[in-house]
Amino acid sequence: MATVVELPFGTQTVSVELPDGASVVGGGDGRPRLPPVADQAQAVRDALANPLGMPRVGELVRPGARVLIAFDDPTVPSFGPVRWLAIEYLLGELKQAGVKEEDVTLLCANALHRKWRPHELASVLGQELVDRFQDRLICHDAEDPENLVYLGTTANGYDVEVHRLVADCDLTIYVNAACHLGFNGGWKSIVVGLSTWRSIRWTHTPDGMSMSIHDNRMHQVLTEMGEHLAAQLGHPIFKVETVLANAYTIGKIWAGSIPATRAAALQVLSQLYPPRRSEAPQRYDIVVYGVPAWSPYATFAKMNPILTLISSGLGYLGGYIDALGKPGCSVIMATPCPEEWDMVHHPAYKEVWERVLTRTRDPYEINALFLDEFATRSDYIEQYRFGYAYHPVHAILATHPLRRLRHAARIYVAGAQDPAVPRHLGFIPTATVEEAIAQARRFHGPDASIVCIARFPGT
Repeated sequence: MATVVELPFGTQTVSVELPDGASVVGGGDGRPRLPPVADQAQAVRDALANPLGMPRVGELVRPGARVLIAFDDPTVPSFGPVRWLAIEYLLGELKQAGVKEEDVTLLCANALHRKWRPHELASVLGQELVDRFQDRLICHDAEDPENLVYLGTTANGYDVEVHRLVADCDLTIYVNAACHLGFNGGWKSIVVGLSTWRSIRWTHTPDGMSMSIHDNRMHQVLTEMGEHLAAQLGHPIFKVETVLANAYTIGKIWAGSIPATRAAALQVLSQLYPPRRSEAPQRYDIVVYGVPAWSPYATFAKMNPILTLISSGLGYLGGYIDALGKPGCSVIMATPCPEEWDMVHHPAYKEVWERVLTRTRDPYEINALFLDEFATRSDYIEQYRFGYAYHPVHAILATHPLRRLRHAARIYVAGAQDPAVPRHLGFIPTATVEEAIAQARRFHGPDASIVCIARFPGT
């Protein structure tokens, strides 16, 4: 009997009729969901009062100390009060320890992401906190030499460069607002969020990024960088780590040392999200899913075809291709993917679409031919530093998920408003998911196995 599922489709959903025998993962699969805490404010207070692996914040400072409180930028999809709750309670504890509020700086850890307008920061910090701190609330600038410090290399040669306040302040505190699988949190918050391309380049490669909760290769590098950083600083780093129950509400929250809080978060996440390969008993010829009109990189901005089809479609959502698809599988993404370009926030992306992706769609070749150019493009860097644009190298990094084309033989895009958009990437446009399945079956055979992902983690 055919199965009907609702898939994300841009800003809406689309009903899809799957053939007999198709498997569905996600949706009503009985996966445990983390219950929300009863009182978010109390949960934050309890975490700060009972830190893991190190003393309370008030015991880490002396009167007159200078303190840096850094926090996840708005690309992290945490829309509740966790950032400002943590910051306010931290400020209270620092005050009791003799630290004046004017000796505290708030630093948005936007790395190579764009800087944020005051009202955008207010959406995650609250307007009152933004108004109070004014010029002591700043966004990280990864191209500002006066406010960067280079701390040498790790044993394996990884460069460590961070915002100068991390080194100059007496205490660094970081407020993580959400952990997306195993991707963020831990040392990544600082050695990526508050660093430069010189450091970020070691992990942000086609093969270097990982969302795995289990044995995350990216975090092995980041941990080495973080331990080197800690050894160079001579003062402590205090971390708040959060796993959300939903986009607005804390599920679990911890405070303390970076190793201890990350370990606690991973223990919870590993129970919620088993390895993707365990979600289905076999590998499939055809993998089907929908792509919403959302990307962390389009917060307060517009989507564009690179974000929709590559960064989200093959990147954030594409882990299932490797996990569930056979080598040479067909992938079907449902998305209208309109061709729109936000030239304020993503100016380099359009050039990558028009010039880079017409030259090659191999991310390794893209890196070899274009990475150094876009990492140093002065015109786009000017827009990053003094406007609200993503660093130009970010547009190159967004093409890295094209490496999945080494596993998937073909990509169908169902429902594209303009078929020329998917064709630009060598993808195959179809009117509907059902039509794409029919075409893929002609390639793989009428008995081709099909899996549909009806819900992704965190949705």
